[in-house]
Amino acid sequence: MSDPNHCATETAKPLRGKPEGRAGRIGIDPAPPVASVAGVRVIRPSLLFAVLLGCCENRAEVPAEAGDGGVTRAAAEQAVAEAFAARVEAEREERAAELEAREITVGDQTMKWLERSFGDAPEGERSLWISMHGGGGAPAAVNDQQWQNQIQLYAPEEGIYVAPRAPTDTWNLWHQAHIDALFVRLIENMVAVHGVDPEKVYLMGYSAGGDGVWQLAPRLADRFAAASMMAGHPNEAQLDGLRNLPFAIFMGANDAAFERNKIAAERGAKLDELRAADPGGYPHLVRIYEGMGHWMNRKDAESLPWMAKFTRRSWPKRVVWVQDDVTHDRLYWIELPEGQATKGQRIVAEVEGQGITLTGDVPVGTRILLRDELVDLDRPVTVTVNDGPPREVEVERDPDLIKAAIAGRLDAAACPTAVVVVE
Repeated sequence: MSDPNHCATETAKPLRGKPEGRAGRIGIDPAPPVASVAGVRVIRPSLLFAVLLGCCENRAEVPAEAGDGGVTRAAAEQAVAEAFAARVEAEREERAAELEAREITVGDQTMKWLERSFGDAPEGERSLWISMHGGGGAPAAVNDQQWQNQIQLYAPEEGIYVAPRAPTDTWNLWHQAHIDALFVRLIENMVAVHGVDPEKVYLMGYSAGGDGVWQLAPRLADRFAAASMMAGHPNEAQLDGLRNLPFAIFMGANDAAFERNKIAAERGAKLDELRAADPGGYPHLVRIYEGMGHWMNRKDAESLPWMAKFTRRSWPKRVVWVQDDVTHDRLYWIELPEGQATKGQRIVAEVEGQGITLTGDVPVGTRILLRDELVDLDRPVTVTVNDGPPREVEVERDPDLIKAAIAGRLDAAACPTAVVVVE
């Protein structure tokens, strides 16, 4: 059972370093840190693309699709596909072994799961449903029983339905910092080995699992297509980060423990307000079932067809990011430098035409990750940070960046092909 007066304090480890300070001048990052090696000459993106494809050794032999103006959109998309395929091939055996064992270890935490498959879908188009069990703050045997129950609770029309076992038995078993990395690994394994579409990953949870949905959905919003919370308590979690993630609330009207019913209704009303103020965001569904208590007699199963209508918005035109107590360095197309993510930090990023605006606590070194789904990379972009002057920036699609991005995140649909850095 959840404790609304207690909050976790763990912080996920960031990935890369940049200098401290607040935002100022805009510049282009010619090559991501993980791709830069001392003593190696930097190859301009158009030539590097040709080398990656094994096509040529000099500029005159760059294939026509790259062109004199740099790497084309089609060529960049091909580079994404090839980098993704190469990493999948290199890691397939290891990832397949984890899926076969139904056990993943990250750091000192291990997560097991139960699994069922439904329907048929072509390779690369399968959906994934992650369903978190209740319990928490109880003996392992109680949480084990809740885990066994969760695998039988829902049945999507199509997809791989997974009920993970929380690595711990604490009250906050689904929103400690290690959960984020374990879920990311699970998703990437399913994409690489079982043909799951990363645009069709869904999150749900009941009771203490619902607590986890409140917390994980906003901080991992760019990993999911939709999320549903059943009979959980949000504790300190905020709604702002749900701007691009369809979110459903299911609660029994008589579920009064920890004022879950009252808070669910209040959060539903808040989502109504957010949607009214930002009609392009905050899609949501709220069901408060009259006469129901903590157990909703499976009425909440209506969440599955509702969620299945959605696919992930990988490159939304507007991002609202508020850091939780477990922080992250990237959300959608905004990436922070190492050590600059702090609890409560708020950034709003918007694209209108070729204009990009960042407002809020934007650190120096923030990376604006770009792809043609977001802006036309054959034209300059104009970047404005807070009250600073607009800066026009010429960007180039960069296969070096693509390789580094896939190396850091096995997600072809979310892979950037160009980047601008706030200096």
